[in-house]
Amino acid sequence: MASPQSSLDQLPPSSPQQAPNPTPAPISAAAEETFPETAEKTVDPSPEADSSGAKRKRDEENPEPETKPDPSSQPWYKTSLCSYFRRNSGSCAHGSTCRYAHSEGELRPRPDNSWDPTSERAKKALKLDKEGDDAGKEEEEEDEKEKEDEIMMTDMIADEGDANGGCLDVELSKCLVHLPRRWTTDNLKKFLSESGVSFKLAKKKKGMTVGFVTFENLEQLAAAVPELEEKSVGNKKIKVANVLPRSYDKNIKTAMDEGENAAVSKSSDGTATVDGESLGADDGSNSKAKCARDAVTPLAHISYGDQLEQKKKSVAQMLIKLTRNTRKACPTGVSLPEWILKAREIGNLPCKLEGILESPLVNGYRNKCEFSVGHSLGGKPTVGFMLGNFRAGVTAVDEPVDCPNVSSIALKYALIFQEFLQQSSLPMWNRFKNTGFWRQLTVREGRLPGKPTDTEHPEANISEVMLMVQVSTKGFDDAIVTSELERLTLSFTNGAAANSPPLPLTALVLQDHQGISNVAPSDAPLRMLHSTNAENGTSAVDKADNTAEPRIHDYISNLRFSISPTAFFQVNTLAAEKLYALAGDWADLGPDTLLFDVCCGTGTIGLTLAHRVGMVVGIEMNASAVSDANRNAELNGIKNCRFVAGKAEHVIGSLLQEYLIVPEKKEDELPNSSETIDKAVATSDGNEGDVDEKNPRVELVDSVDATKDSENGIEVEGQPQSSCSAVEDGTSSSTKQFKNVVAIVDPPRNGLHPIVIKALRTHSGLRRLVYISCNPETLVANAIELCTPSPETVEKGNKNNRAWRNMSSAGLARHRAKSMPISEPFRPVKAMAVDLFPHTPHCELVMLLER
Repeated sequence: MASPQSSLDQLPPSSPQQAPNPTPAPISAAAEETFPETAEKTVDPSPEADSSGAKRKRDEENPEPETKPDPSSQPWYKTSLCSYFRRNSGSCAHGSTCRYAHSEGELRPRPDNSWDPTSERAKKALKLDKEGDDAGKEEEEEDEKEKEDEIMMTDMIADEGDANGGCLDVELSKCLVHLPRRWTTDNLKKFLSESGVSFKLAKKKKGMTVGFVTFENLEQLAAAVPELEEKSVGNKKIKVANVLPRSYDKNIKTAMDEGENAAVSKSSDGTATVDGESLGADDGSNSKAKCARDAVTPLAHISYGDQLEQKKKSVAQMLIKLTRNTRKACPTGVSLPEWILKAREIGNLPCKLEGILESPLVNGYRNKCEFSVGHSLGGKPTVGFMLGNFRAGVTAVDEPVDCPNVSSIALKYALIFQEFLQQSSLPMWNRFKNTGFWRQLTVREGRLPGKPTDTEHPEANISEVMLMVQVSTKGFDDAIVTSELERLTLSFTNGAAANSPPLPLTALVLQDHQGISNVAPSDAPLRMLHSTNAENGTSAVDKADNTAEPRIHDYISNLRFSISPTAFFQVNTLAAEKLYALAGDWADLGPDTLLFDVCCGTGTIGLTLAHRVGMVVGIEMNASAVSDANRNAELNGIKNCRFVAGKAEHVIGSLLQEYLIVPEKKEDELPNSSETIDKAVATSDGNEGDVDEKNPRVELVDSVDATKDSENGIEVEGQPQSSCSAVEDGTSSSTKQFKNVVAIVDPPRNGLHPIVIKALRTHSGLRRLVYISCNPETLVANAIELCTPSPETVEKGNKNNRAWRNMSSAGLARHRAKSMPISEPFRPVKAMAVDLFPHTPHCELVMLLER
């Protein structure tokens, strides 16, 4: 059926084969949608149209002249890419008269401001859509974020050398953003001088991306701003932002300007007052800034079902990276693993993603909260959460009143501490000057055993509470400190008793930390503060009884766990029960199973699964955590657990040999395999050739005593029992051996050490591995090394390759896989997410690996 000549001139062929054909095919539905004005001129191909004689022909006898409109005036002109151009990267038969675009440059936006879905512009927009909303919304969010950043960066401390007592002159100051983190004040001054910018003061703290510049006058400022806005450092353009100091600083400066006799003090609510008149109250003048709810629980604004779906999609995208990177890491000449070949059938996932387990408790689920101490946007002393990253210049702290993950008990103690700080004579910690006394409040809770959890009022199940206040006593008078600590003790005990019902308070601990960050080392000094005596109303600080370590207790799977002030314990107890039960089910445990709990911490995983296995061997490098694990085993009467303090790469080989049953036909092969393992570990440590001497068989000692191996410096702790006693020659007849060996690893956020991965990968007796990760990105990186097939020739790793510093974790794992000793790789079997952190983007990921 022929179409009008106008259509013949305007429409391109729909395929490369149709290009030379002068008779075009009927217009498709897609073309009709793209060019509606052209589709109206086409012939209806239906039989009804043929029977009624509805064919449109040119009247050859009486031709009528036609005036062709300018095709460029049509709204759909050049709004779609020519199909012939897309497939052949060349012009079709219509050439320049084609209504379709033959390049990205010719392409025009459609009337609805969209682009051809096959164009590069549309693909980029689609990629952005997957990450969030459409491009327009993203620009609005970015603009709003920049506004918020400008507000958040106002909580700055001015230069100590300012003649106005350390307060910035707002009218003559600017904030420079996107500066290198390694820069200091000297670097910033040098940069300004080399740029020809005159200034009065400049300040830049190392580790931050912002700096301050104060000018002599408005003329100097006006000349400097255009000059600075054109400057770039590296690949980032400098941004000049306004400086809006805290209202507290601003009002003090105003008081200084009014006269020397103005008395500046603090009112009872912590705001600045001049001659008794309140100034700088936290009235919400900076309400455009983020609140603690947005900073700590960014998903709290959506329903919990949508949160789970979002986390599941995020985990799926992370697992796809495992498939892609393992395919890239496969050595040349080695066949791809079967699980990679089958990945296309399940959306490029390495294994089936079973779903996500929801948390039994959605609100108030955290049993541990660490509250920062600082000023709010209004200058008020506040105990809560920081509103952003310190590196970006954010030091403002907001109250956690609207954070759904914080329990009501923790919130009340934070408010009690906040009221105390507003009256304290000792200063709060200054993050810019690294000086001050009060730093942080940690609230830990323990719940009652066996009692059904009330989701509406979970605080009813809390029976024990430990408070730990972090301070820095350096440079402060002991008498003043003692007096303040007595007042602090009295404030907490009275505040707890005044609540209805009274708040539980088991222990009040003081931690003395001198470092820059609030993350204190495990050996930071602890001091126990005794609570107020209810009979006489007195309070005291007991200086003598510092040997008794304060503890609270919590329950997982009906087991009681003793928790010290700095011990690691899952923050969501009820969800942790689901997590550990899932790991046990996937590990295929039984009476003949030896369970290796790698990175065992205080032994929570091994102890909860001990009744399902023949033996649990926990490995942990932190001796204090091993001591807690032994105490918890004794507390619950568990006899088939053994905890070893030492690095997993040093002890796992000898422990596997001690407990693993080796088939007779492989007796000759095992020493070679073990030798390969030990040699690999020793090579990584630089101690090749003397592994057996430096890493002898680990002896089991009494749980109360700890001994040091004089040769390797490894502290080993255990629990005496007949089933796992060892003798000096390493051949104990009472040592039970097992056919089934399973490992469960639960590393910190940075994942397993490469040498630990090598030890797990190269020991052929380990057939099943359950990986629990709080950071799916590091799980992917570790799984790349565990699952990549071995090359025919092992490359020697180059430790001095500085280019590795710029690699992603997955890229670095691919390079490490090249130097992995020849061994059988694992394969992903299945994975499941467990939501331990509702209202946040984080979740735990469990993956089963077998070989």
